[in-house]
Amino acid sequence: MSPRPAGLRAPEANRSNAVHAGAWWLWALGLAAAASRTTNPLLLGLLVGVAGYVVAARRTDAPWARSYGAFVKLGLAVLVVRLVFSVVLGSPIPGTHLLVTLPEVPLPDWAQGVRIGGRVTAEQLVFALYDGAKLATLLICVGAANALANPARLLKSLPGALYEVGVAVVVAMTFAPNMVSDVARLRTARRLRGRPTGGVRAVLQVGLPVLEGALERSVAVAASMDARGYGRTAPVPPVVRHTTTALTLGGLFAVCVGAYGLLAASGESYGVPLVGAGVVMVLAALRLGGRRSVRTRYRPDRWGVRSWLVAGSGAAVAALVTAAGTAALHPGVVPLAAPELPLWSALSVLVGLLPAFVAPLPKESV
Repeated sequence: MSPRPAGLRAPEANRSNAVHAGAWWLWALGLAAAASRTTNPLLLGLLVGVAGYVVAARRTDAPWARSYGAFVKLGLAVLVVRLVFSVVLGSPIPGTHLLVTLPEVPLPDWAQGVRIGGRVTAEQLVFALYDGAKLATLLICVGAANALANPARLLKSLPGALYEVGVAVVVAMTFAPNMVSDVARLRTARRLRGRPTGGVRAVLQVGLPVLEGALERSVAVAASMDARGYGRTAPVPPVVRHTTTALTLGGLFAVCVGAYGLLAASGESYGVPLVGAGVVMVLAALRLGGRRSVRTRYRPDRWGVRSWLVAGSGAAVAALVTAAGTAALHPGVVPLAAPELPLWSALSVLVGLLPAFVAPLPKESV
């Protein structure tokens, strides 16, 4: 197939036009917010397809980018566990389509409302399928952000007051991708040596080297952090410290009260002002708290037009799906009926494909 004209293809990724790591997370969180608003399996499958297409089109060969498959498998495992729990522990969903009747374990009087075994209906399985699909979609959206966003670059963009917390989060986020990479490498090595890669014995033989490598990386990270003076802070006046604490606590309290007002039926008048005031106070606290940080930024990442488009597409998906508010977002299971695909919500989800066309191409895929 002949290559596309240069004017119709995305540019090659470099430092000047690369999408900000925070934009990828905002895009993924927008998809996750849309997934949390529906139990329609058709919309959830469409969200997974959008996330998977963008990841396939714009991820690199970095270790963290190869963890997307692990999140997909984790989501499928969560779905299976949810179905098993529904079968074994039962469900309060009434149903008339009986599938099987399991032996029921008698329980004492203090365990009323809980049962093990009993009737298994199609309605309760479909309800568990919808519920598990929502949680699986949330995990896959987080996996998409983890595969597309460079955690080290995301750490560089955090405010100084959140730097120490950000380091802990980044180390935790990179632990799973590196472990997945080690497992794949060791399984390949065993396969090349003619050894089995499945079974309990193979898992145990692979697990020890993986844990050993994780420990070595932890020691290396601790040594490098100590060599770079991690944890050292600059002296600040007591007034600044007290003001920062007051703004943080006051801002969080205002956000909590405002959020309660937005959820309550009679709190619309004070909900929005309190949330806005709380956000302003928290931002001011982060600004003041950053004075304790003695670190510097070398060539900070830019938030350009492409980053705005990527983040905006995720926010648009969340806003449009929420604004749709149709009954098809939550298909009923009693009576049992096939879910319908709401056209407006489906078109809203497709907005999330925008990063696959506006984000720069990774160097290896050009």
